[in-house]
Amino acid sequence: MNISNIKLIMSISYSIQQSQGVKLRNILKKATNEDKLEKSDILRLFKIKYAEDFMDLMQTAYNLRNSKNNSIKLTSTVHLTNICQVTPKCKYCGFAAKTSLGGYYYPFFKKDHEILDAVKCVEQSGIPRVSCSGAHGYNGAQATNAARIVKENTSLELLVNVGADLNRTALKELSRYKTDTVCCNLETINQKLFNELKPGEKLQDRVKVCEMVSNLGIELSSGLLIGLGESYQDRVNHLLFLKKFPHLGEIPIMGFNPYKNTPMENHPPCSLMEQMKTIAITRLMFPDVRITVPTPTIGPGNVKYSLIAGADNIATVIPENYPADVKGVGSPSYGNLKDVIGVVQELGLKLES
Repeated sequence: MNISNIKLIMSISYSIQQSQGVKLRNILKKATNEDKLEKSDILRLFKIKYAEDFMDLMQTAYNLRNSKNNSIKLTSTVHLTNICQVTPKCKYCGFAAKTSLGGYYYPFFKKDHEILDAVKCVEQSGIPRVSCSGAHGYNGAQATNAARIVKENTSLELLVNVGADLNRTALKELSRYKTDTVCCNLETINQKLFNELKPGEKLQDRVKVCEMVSNLGIELSSGLLIGLGESYQDRVNHLLFLKKFPHLGEIPIMGFNPYKNTPMENHPPCSLMEQMKTIAITRLMFPDVRITVPTPTIGPGNVKYSLIAGADNIATVIPENYPADVKGVGSPSYGNLKDVIGVVQELGLKLES
């Protein structure tokens, strides 16, 4: 990695001062050797505050990712429905109908031919993977129908994400259609914070879905939404908690962005530095797991920094001529395929075909 790629952002919030020294280098050496990091090691990495140390962390994560796989996967998306039955709504949500004028304000439920047109467009663009996601209230019926359409009509890899809106019957149906990955983001495992921000849901319901997915042998995707008000210790606990799932194959790292008209519209967005740091630490803890960054949450213009930090999957990448309006989850903006390809090539990385 050309370290000049990240010097530009050092001035945002990090001072070039004396490094934390030998202790930090020993932790990074352990990570490079894929030795177990202790909880105290991980917390120390989160508390990095000097530019020199930050750049060492980025370089270590970047090198570790490249030693495993220097090809970058791209994932597009189809949003199935924004008609959500969760009540009351999550305080930050701009996806569900009537929650934000900047999001999907008007209700929709995509017809089969609309889903088919979208995934055909994705496949023709060369993007190898699609995420089909939707709101709660259907016991997984929206997910299984999308899986049928994708797998019967394309060769795309498929991730479905309807959160905790799944039961064992739906999961078995998804497995029958050879769904590649099921995503259920816990977002935060700080129980008090979860209850405050997601009063219509229960954390344990999401944990239960993650357990069912993993127990059925389906690849599990489950990630963190950071910048909600959680502590560094919360992030450490969350990442360690994810190690309990034997079929965990993907960890999305999502930075909070406020949607207007929501109860959290005045909450500050998660900084780029915190997102990079969390991506990099996740890479050191999970060297063989796919780390996903959605373009809306990091910002389309910041995609390169997620790759510098060790991510290997860029999500919500939309091709030309996509046949539907897209609003990103976490932010209305999203990554254009042409621009994302340019970033990958700029860094000298390969695209996974």
